[in-house]
Amino acid sequence: MDSRTIKRLIELNRDFYEQFAGSFSATRQRLQPGVRKIFDSVGKDDSVLDLGCGNGLFLRELHKRGHRASLLGVDFSPSLLREAESTPGVGFKAVDLAQLSLSSDQLSVDGGWDVITMFATLHHIPTNEIRLDILRTVKSLLKPDGRFIISNWQFLNSEKLKSRIQPWSRVGLSDEDVDSGDYLLDWRGGGGGGLRYAHQFSAEELLGLANQVQMKVEAGFYSDGENGRLGLYQIWIHK
Repeated sequence: MDSRTIKRLIELNRDFYEQFAGSFSATRQRLQPGVRKIFDSVGKDDSVLDLGCGNGLFLRELHKRGHRASLLGVDFSPSLLREAESTPGVGFKAVDLAQLSLSSDQLSVDGGWDVITMFATLHHIPTNEIRLDILRTVKSLLKPDGRFIISNWQFLNSEKLKSRIQPWSRVGLSDEDVDSGDYLLDWRGGGGGGLRYAHQFSAEELLGLANQVQMKVEAGFYSDGENGRLGLYQIWIHK
């Protein structure tokens, strides 16, 4: 994928989340079942860095539970962060996740983070090269025995969501410009008209990424949606 296409895909999602921040956030006012399952595994004394925190719901719920350790959320959307920042006791930063390694010094804590989460975010990052740079940065920010908890959208498991796939020509691109597994999907909330880039990961593809950054996939499961298969969750261990 050339640099022009990478820039176009990143800008496409940035524009979407700014234009539709309010209506998107309105659909994210409760934890997904898979996130709830993960939520119960996070100890009150675990420091947590949430990458792609959106409106801050996950960290807000941890704080409400009486979490005692550091909580930090980062996102690239100023509009979503403004909503997240209303949460007391939680830190938030504006960070371009596609260039996470450039911000690693701002995100590090003494000894490393116990848990880093990245829910429904990596699938918006184009190319293996950029994904690997993010994942290597994640590993560098974790404690030696820390956990990286990730989820990715499995939209091809839903006939309804598959009907939202749009031709790349709508954004001036072609199938040849993008990588296998890359899709353009429309958004039908908030008055409609929004378009987002997303990548459909398989469990095997994620395992390959984990191996390349020398992390171990400790567990994985599907959850969310009417069929319980719209999110693929994995827990990676720093090794």
